[in-house]
Amino acid sequence: MIYFDNAASTVIVPEVIDVMNECHAGLYGNPSAIHTSGRKARVVIEQSRRSIASLLHASPSEVIFTSGGTEANNAVLWSCCKDLHKKDFISSRLEHPSVIRTLEALVKYFDIRVHYVQHDPIGHICLDHLEELLQGIPGTVVSLMHANNEVGNLLPVKDVSGLCKKYGALFHSDTVQTIGKYDIDMSKLSFDFAVGSAHKFHGPKGAGFLYVRNGIPFEPFITGGGQERNMRAGTENISGIAGMAKALELAVESMEENRLYIEGLKVFLIASLKEAIPDIRFNGDAEQHSLYSIINILLPERADHDMLVPRFDMAGICLSSGSACSSGSSVGSHVLKALGRAPEDPSVRVSLSRFNTVEEVKRLVEVIKSMCG
Repeated sequence: MIYFDNAASTVIVPEVIDVMNECHAGLYGNPSAIHTSGRKARVVIEQSRRSIASLLHASPSEVIFTSGGTEANNAVLWSCCKDLHKKDFISSRLEHPSVIRTLEALVKYFDIRVHYVQHDPIGHICLDHLEELLQGIPGTVVSLMHANNEVGNLLPVKDVSGLCKKYGALFHSDTVQTIGKYDIDMSKLSFDFAVGSAHKFHGPKGAGFLYVRNGIPFEPFITGGGQERNMRAGTENISGIAGMAKALELAVESMEENRLYIEGLKVFLIASLKEAIPDIRFNGDAEQHSLYSIINILLPERADHDMLVPRFDMAGICLSSGSACSSGSSVGSHVLKALGRAPEDPSVRVSLSRFNTVEEVKRLVEVIKSMCG
C-alpha cells in the first residue's frame, strides 16, 4: 500500500518505538507515587515536558499533557467559557470539528455568542473583517487554526496574534498540523493557547499536549487527582508522553531537510497532475500560502465521486476525502462546502510525509489519470 494520509496519522518511527518499549518494560510504577519506581516514572514525564517546552521555546509550566489535539481544543474552549467567563468567540467555518462542534455545544449550554470571520474564495481568513469583529467585541477569544487540516491553507499567525493583542483578545490556535513542521516559537508568536498531537509527527496515538501561556488563570479541566500540576486528573500515559517528546525532537532536528524534500514532492505532484490532466483543479491555496505536506485535489466531473476513496484503496493507495474526524459522514466536508464545493464534487486530500517517494507520486498520478478517463 502507498500511504498518502499523513494529515490523519503518521507512521511511528523506530526510534520512538524503542523509547516507548523501554517505558513499557521498565516504568511500571505510578508517577504519582513517592517510592522509587514512581519517582523514576515521574522523572521521565518531567524530562519529556522540559524537552517539548524547549523545542517550542516555552516554559515547562506552560505545557500540559493530554490525549491529543481534540481533548486540548475542548479544554481550551470549555475553560475559556466556564472559568474565564468569556461570552464571545471569534472563529471560522473552516475549523477542525473539535473546535466547531465544541463551540456549538457551548452555545447550547452557556448561551455564548460565536462570530464567524469571513474568508476569501480559496479559504484565507479576511484580516480586515477579523479586525472589524475585534473592534466591536474587544476581550473576546479568537480560535483559528494555523494550517487547515483539509486544504492546507496557512494562517498569518503573526498578523492575527498582533490584532488579538491590540484588542485584548485571547488567541487560541489549533496547531496540530504544524507542530514539528515549522519552527514554532511560543515566545514570539503570542499564542495564548496552542495544541499538539504526537501521531501527526510520527509519534504515538493517544498522546498530545496543550500550551497555556503563563499568567492566564486557567482552571483544572479534568478533576480528580492532582496530576499535570492539578490541571488534568488521571494517571499519565508515560510511554506515550516519552514517545511524543522523542518524535518531536526528531522532527525538529530534521525539520528543514524534511520540508525541502516534502515540498519537492508536492511541487512535482502538482506539475505532474497539470500535465496529465489539464483541467484538474485544486481546493484551497495549493500553490502559495499553504502547508507543504497537504494538497486537496478537485478531479474533473467525469471522475465519478461515488466510492472515490475505496477505489483508490483498491488501487493500493491510502488517502482521504476530508478530515478523519468526520469519516463515515454522508454530508461531505464542511470545509469544502464553505469553499463552495458541492458534496458530489470529486475531491481527495493527499497528505505527504518524508517516507513518501517520487515513484509513489508517479503511481498516484497514473491512478488519478485512469479515473478521469
